[in-house]
Amino acid sequence: MSNARPWPPPVTVSDADRVDVGVFGGSGFYEFGTNTYEVVVDTPYGSPSDAIAISKIANRTVAFLPRHGKHHTSPAHAVNFRANVWALHSLGVRALIAPFSCGSLRADLKPGDMVIVDDLVDRTNGRCDTYFDGSDGVTNHIMFAHPYDARLRALALDACRGEGVTVHDGGTVVVINGPRFSTKAESQWFSQMGWSVVNMTQYPETVLAAEIGLPIVGVALVTDYDAGMEGVHEHPVTMEEVFAVMRANMSRVRGVITRLVATLP
Repeated sequence: MSNARPWPPPVTVSDADRVDVGVFGGSGFYEFGTNTYEVVVDTPYGSPSDAIAISKIANRTVAFLPRHGKHHTSPAHAVNFRANVWALHSLGVRALIAPFSCGSLRADLKPGDMVIVDDLVDRTNGRCDTYFDGSDGVTNHIMFAHPYDARLRALALDACRGEGVTVHDGGTVVVINGPRFSTKAESQWFSQMGWSVVNMTQYPETVLAAEIGLPIVGVALVTDYDAGMEGVHEHPVTMEEVFAVMRANMSRVRGVITRLVATLP
């Protein structure tokens, strides 16, 4: 790789201001922290989705960044993923926790269950998905066989079990572009391919974390059965259905994240 710029990029805060953990989650997540304040971070890739809330949880400093903005104003295909990951890195985080909602492609993955995914398939298009785009003469080809960090996955599984959550160890998330949901035929194909859940944000969030050297764990909350689940789910997915399950499970997701943060080394 060329030496045209330092890589990974340097952390831009002092040791005293460094943050331990980054979480991609909105206000519903960081309201359970203490001593919360917000910082505005700019990046070479523009502004992240919103101001970043810094909070104390289990004696650790945690940065919460709502990937869609506080008021869900950025749909998945329009999220500035490069700025989001860069902004958290610039604060010095050592790990990223990425909770996300998803549709189930398997009958045994029920709404309200959680899945600690271990692989992904990218079906997005048109997204800025790399820091190595050649614009500054720097190129690199990273290993991405295992998108999610094994150590963080094990800790996330323990956190779910400690909170009494029905959790599934492993599964592949297929990432679609959105903002629309899958057609019935697409959903049936995803299921036939053996993939587990469908989501709109895990790519390029994960690959950007890998490029910048940050371990990441995906904590999936199943909110619905996807459209192609014949005999299991016979009506189209709606936003109302998804948000209702999210609201009903918010406290459980917060509990998992709190416990996970507390166990990080």
